Amino acid sequence: MLSIVVPTYKEAGNLPALVRAVNETLCDKGVDFEIIIADDNSPDDTLAVINALRTSMSSLKLIQPKGRERDLSLSVIDGISAAEFDVVLVMDADLSHPPARIIEMLSLLKENPGSFVIGSRYVKGGSFDRDWSLWRFLNSYFATALAQPLVQCSDPMSGFFMFEKSRVDMTSLRPIGYKIGLELMVRGSFDMIQEVAIDFQDRTIGESKMNLSQQFRYLRHLRRLYLHRFKGWAEFFHYGAVGASGFLVDIAFYYLLQYLGLQHQLARAVSFWPAVSWNWALNRITTFGERQRRPKTRQWLEFVITSLVGFSINWGVYATLTSTVPFFDEYRLFALVLGIVGASLFNFTVSTLFVYNDKRQ
Repeated sequence: MLSIVVPTYKEAGNLPALVRAVNETLCDKGVDFEIIIADDNSPDDTLAVINALRTSMSSLKLIQPKGRERDLSLSVIDGISAAEFDVVLVMDADLSHPPARIIEMLSLLKENPGSFVIGSRYVKGGSFDRDWSLWRFLNSYFATALAQPLVQCSDPMSGFFMFEKSRVDMTSLRPIGYKIGLELMVRGSFDMIQEVAIDFQDRTIGESKMNLSQQFRYLRHLRRLYLHRFKGWAEFFHYGAVGASGFLVDIAFYYLLQYLGLQHQLARAVSFWPAVSWNWALNRITTFGERQRRPKTRQWLEFVITSLVGFSINWGVYATLTSTVPFFDEYRLFALVLGIVGASLFNFTVSTLFVYNDKRQ
């Protein structure tokens, strides 16, 4: 027994071929199934097409949630929630995911209950459309590479996957964008990930939903998943990356102010302020973006004070090591690095527990 969830937006032209292909694949094998079209209120003929198809297929359902922003991942979640059966398959409407592989995926899940079965373009026997542009290939490659630390899967970007609904706490899902499969693999309780080779074919009807906005949403989604999987370590490295960007801002203002005529010591004192403000804002938006927002002015002042104390620790460690330990006096770069590490640990700890603490208002 299988529930097939198909998220759609302006896919009316693809639905007859999809339903026909799924029927041909599963009916001959005696699989009891339903198809749930989870539509984002498409401004096309989706409703009329579904009503026409229902005359020959009673297990075809349409859900169109109202009152929320269009979002493919949320449509998938709506479809999973509406699924009658525990075994759920998610696939696209455009036949880029081959229905012929469904039986193999069902067999793997039956052999290993509790696994997450995914259709992969990148395992032996799999392929993708050779008409892909270099930009699209690189985009897919780097998106996949960024997700590799989260899951042991060669194609975590795939939208063709099967799993047992009971293995997922639906209330824990917090996807952003379109990579709901990655969300499920990271947050679900699966024993293993199994991959089935597929020949991925580009759509012939309709338009791809991929755009620059979706790519930024994917990066935000990745950040959430890293925080979920690695918790404090993910925040610490993110905080460090923000600090590195703030260092570049500091240096840029330091030289710009001198170019504009400021004396170098005054330029060094002034450049601290745009850099620390940059770090505060970026940490507020990204590193600790999931926490409840606190009043900006007070939080900025607290961050400035923390940074000044951190700088004092940095300078103190450096001065102490270079003046008391001959090794560090000879290799001062090591003393500088240790000073930065000490200050970073202090700044991160105070920021986590105090400056960006969402329990304080």
